[in-house]
Amino acid sequence: MLAGSLVFVALGTIFLVAHSTVKITVAGALAVPFFGFCSVIIIQRLLHGRPELVLDDAGVDHVRLGRFGWDEIAAVRIREQRVRNTSQRFIELVLHDPDAYLARAPKLVRSTASMNARLGFGPANMATNTLPVPPEAVLDAMRRHRPGLAVQH
Repeated sequence: MLAGSLVFVALGTIFLVAHSTVKITVAGALAVPFFGFCSVIIIQRLLHGRPELVLDDAGVDHVRLGRFGWDEIAAVRIREQRVRNTSQRFIELVLHDPDAYLARAPKLVRSTASMNARLGFGPANMATNTLPVPPEAVLDAMRRHRPGLAVQH
């Protein structure tokens, strides 16, 4: 992901320098800050060396979403968001009280909550492309820690 982000920063820079058309210049002007920001986030995650996701008998600890006790989680499900020809899979934690979570959630989660709601997602979504195992394996591990955990389809 880091290499891809850096490639897009480089392409955006080339687009800015080329000045061939307004569309290409605008694409470069959007690509450089967006993918630059993505690169910074990815580098920070790599340097901190913290696991992406930790499951234990007390709950779930996700690097971006924070900590959840099992009693906060009503259910889990694998969701898919399709955009044109690509799709992204997520593990969604369906919360008993999403507003209580949002009150303590990291700033990035709070700022994307309304957009997620418009897309039909709750506030606690884990991208599966950053996890070292398939999402089904994560759900299986969650059920081992919390046998009564509801899995929605």
